[in-house]
Amino acid sequence: MKRVAAVLAALTVGAGVLTGTGVAGAETLSRFYEQAVEWKACGDAALDQAGAQCAEITVPLDYSEPQARTIKVAISRLKATDTKRRRGIMLSNPGGPGGAGLHFMLYIRGAMTPEVSSRYDLIGMDPRGIGRSAAINCAWPIGHMLWSAGLDRAGFRDAVRTQADLARRCARKEGDRIAHITTRNTARDMDVVRAALGEAKLSYFGMSYGTYLGAVFTQMFPHRSDRIVLDSAIDPAAYMAGSIRNQGPINEAALDEWADWTAARDADYHLGTTGRQVRARVEGLIRQAADSPIRIGEHLLDEHFLPMTLFTLLPDARYDAHLAARVRQIADAAEGKPVRPTKDFDDELRFTLTGRPQDLSGQAAVICGDAAVPRDPQWYWRNIRRSRASQPVFGPYANNINACAFWPSPREPRTTVRNGIPALIVQATRDTRTVYREGVNLHRAMSGSRLVTLQDVRMHGIFGRLPNACVGNAVNTYFRDGTLPAAGLTCHAD
Repeated sequence: MKRVAAVLAALTVGAGVLTGTGVAGAETLSRFYEQAVEWKACGDAALDQAGAQCAEITVPLDYSEPQARTIKVAISRLKATDTKRRRGIMLSNPGGPGGAGLHFMLYIRGAMTPEVSSRYDLIGMDPRGIGRSAAINCAWPIGHMLWSAGLDRAGFRDAVRTQADLARRCARKEGDRIAHITTRNTARDMDVVRAALGEAKLSYFGMSYGTYLGAVFTQMFPHRSDRIVLDSAIDPAAYMAGSIRNQGPINEAALDEWADWTAARDADYHLGTTGRQVRARVEGLIRQAADSPIRIGEHLLDEHFLPMTLFTLLPDARYDAHLAARVRQIADAAEGKPVRPTKDFDDELRFTLTGRPQDLSGQAAVICGDAAVPRDPQWYWRNIRRSRASQPVFGPYANNINACAFWPSPREPRTTVRNGIPALIVQATRDTRTVYREGVNLHRAMSGSRLVTLQDVRMHGIFGRLPNACVGNAVNTYFRDGTLPAAGLTCHAD
């Protein structure tokens, strides 16, 4: 009876209101919250070898009509080994949006001290619309909707046509199902998982987009939020279009930093002896790709996607040599030399340019379903033109139109996050994906939080990726004892 009472109480907290209709009441949703969970082998080599188990949780496709269609959400579990000091469950999300999460708790376990990880059932989850959780698949001819507008008005017109086509493909193939692949519904799914596992609260670790999902959960389900860590955070007020625009200046600065590093090693890469020369070489390659796409192996790289091959490696300064070698390959190809791309570059190009082995239309469903964006192409073109002077490489990406401009209107308004839930927010000052001020703004919106600043480090996704005793101690201490820093904490590179 105590568990049933807790479940019914949870349904009254943070259920939210859908546009034009209310979320169903506790008596209607109780069958989801009280469902039995059947654990079994995951059928995945890494998960099975780690001793994980997997299960499927039934949730409504539309929480306002739970008696109608349902979907299955896939979860994984590594059980707590310290049963005497077991804290509960810890859900996680690796980011994206669109990142499958079943494996992410393996990463979490490796990042934490054994003393901490042993106290939690670590729960991975493929969010709805992703991976094993009723995946969206719009059969796009390219990998994703986030790329550069190109160099001129003709290139932008091509971008407009392509983005409109991507949206039409999703509407045609997935129908109204895409309207329900949203962060708010994933947060509701998380609460169903919590209740189905018999827990009063859940702890959570989210990275990148996973910080937005975690923040939304705390807003919708404050009484079900336990220990929350948000690494490389998104400002909910900027999500997602504003966050993408914020990437332009910081990536331009990171490119300058990389260009200086590469120039100092001209004997290795032959791209220029000064940072200015290296940058000029990169911009020249983009112009050449606009005139005639550059052949790299079986791929043709144009001005829309060449900047994205830089963007993927800029978030981590430890990849500077990798990026220099990649640009060297592009430069060789542009000079007509036969180039066989490295495996990672070949895989990236195949995904980006052809959508193989799968596209990221599920990511688009989340982004476009969460928040409305301007629909007038001229609005984007004006922003692109204004950005070019200071952001010649990444301004046309950060300000480009995408499929959301042609998407059905979101069914719910954007979530306003403003609460006093205790949380630990970790942010690097030179993060190229979620800029530092976004973490600061999330900290202000969550008044009970503490902000851990990693100073003067270019890094996106810190905990477990960058060996840093200061950050690691703050996260492990909070998950172990529930102790937040007394005030904001500044960490420096080890």
